[in-house]
Order: sequence, then structure tokens, then C-alpha cells
Amino acid sequence: MPRGTSEVSEPMYFVLTALLGGPLHGHAISKSIQELSGGRVKPSVGTLYGILERLHERGVIAVDREETVNGRARRYFRITDEGQALVTAEARRMREAAALVLRTAEASA
Repeated sequence: MPRGTSEVSEPMYFVLTALLGGPLHGHAISKSIQELSGGRVKPSVGTLYGILERLHERGVIAVDREETVNGRARRYFRITDEGQALVTAEARRMREAAALVLRTAEASA
């Protein structure tokens, strides 16, 4: 079982989901989060890097590589096996919770 499975905020969930497609740098992660959430989740730069730091400390993402682009350092992150297990478990949990609500709503209709 992945470490820290009890706490996955919505922005954390979208960061992990964005990284399922492969390593990304911060700006690309932010753009992907906005696309995946339909524009609902728009973390500030400071919030995003705080999330990346926490996920890295939990071992669910890792630094893939660093590059210098136009004189600026660009760090790419990748999801770990633990991160994949965590985001998959969270997706299943949300699916089950949604199914419960829908069954209850349909039964009372």
C-alpha cells in the first residue's frame, strides 16, 4: 500500500494524473492540471511547487531530470510506482463514492 494514501487533495490528484503520461516540468504540469480539471483547478506557482515538494517527500513522484532552457533551470518530475498505485486507488475510491451517491439518488427518485 502506498505511503500516505489517506491524504490526496484535489490538486495533488491532478498533479499525479498529469504525470501518468510521462515526465513533465512545472509549467507543463500546471497547464495539464487546468486542462484535466476543465479549468476548475488552477494552482498558483507557489502552491504547485509546494505540492510537488510534498509529493516528492512522500515518494510518489521523483525528479526525472533537470535541464537549462533559456538560462533557466527546468526540473522534470515523474510519477513513481507508489504514485501510480496511489492515484489509481484514489480514482477507484472516487468512482465507488460516486456510484453510491447515484444509486441512492436513483432509488429515491
